[in-house]
Amino acid sequence: MNGLLETNFRFPKQTSFYRGKVRDVYEIDGRWLVMIVTDRISAFDTIFPKPVPYKGQVLNQIAAFFLDMAKQIVPVWLTGVPHPNVSVGVKCKPIPVEFVVRAYLAGSALRKYQKGERVFGEHVLPDGLQPYDPLPEPILTPTTKAQDGHDVDISPEEIIEQGILTEKEYRRIERISLDLFEQGSNWARKRDLILADTKYEFGYYNDVLFLIDEVHTPDSSRYFDRQDYENKRKVGSSPEQLSKEKFRQWLLEHGFSGEGEPPELPDSLIQELSDHYISIYERLIGSTFTPYPYTAEFLKDLENKVVSFLQEIGAL
Repeated sequence: MNGLLETNFRFPKQTSFYRGKVRDVYEIDGRWLVMIVTDRISAFDTIFPKPVPYKGQVLNQIAAFFLDMAKQIVPVWLTGVPHPNVSVGVKCKPIPVEFVVRAYLAGSALRKYQKGERVFGEHVLPDGLQPYDPLPEPILTPTTKAQDGHDVDISPEEIIEQGILTEKEYRRIERISLDLFEQGSNWARKRDLILADTKYEFGYYNDVLFLIDEVHTPDSSRYFDRQDYENKRKVGSSPEQLSKEKFRQWLLEHGFSGEGEPPELPDSLIQELSDHYISIYERLIGSTFTPYPYTAEFLKDLENKVVSFLQEIGAL
């Protein structure tokens, strides 16, 4: 193996299976989720056929680190990490909204601002902001998924009018999202990083609100190196983004933005992306990354560790 591209397990008491862009998700006994984070990489709603070694381990371990930290603010879905690529936790009923918190003018918000838009969620941004400027304060800009898979802005009023959440529920999640962002920003600042924006997802388990999915990973967040950000801003250029944006930019430079035939990814790029993810892990977590070797027994070892953990928590 040169990376974990996909899994095809049949666990005891398995009731369903879902293959996402990056994760293989197994439902156990209708109440547990086994989330296996593969090394697949996607962009522009396209999944590429080559794995990026250790990307899955990086994402899984960063998410677990920040989910554990988030317990200070809100219950989290995660119960344990039986293997570096695996998270196991309770199955929640997801709220079909992504709660995006932004503190800098970047990404899709920048593109919309440059087209003249000033209203983002319940916030009106002032005229005169430059690309990558800090916003007056962190803002919440909810989105939902359209049928074609793209994010679509949705206002708090629409969320409430459509019966997705009550006013009280929305305001509670708004407060929690901003608190989580402050927590993540404070941690990033200690690592000389800037958390520019990120997304949170929530769900209910036994009528209790839980934080679900990944948190503060480079696939769900945009980070800047603080020194690079300050240096680039002085000369009016764009700061390097410590996120999956590096891959998106390579695709755009090679003429692909989701339409037509995607380019083949050279081995040199795959290695560069693997190193990129590992370097983000080490900057963000503050410790040396220890890769879990891709031996011939990798999949069997993963399966055994998952089954043992499910037995430990009484799921089997």
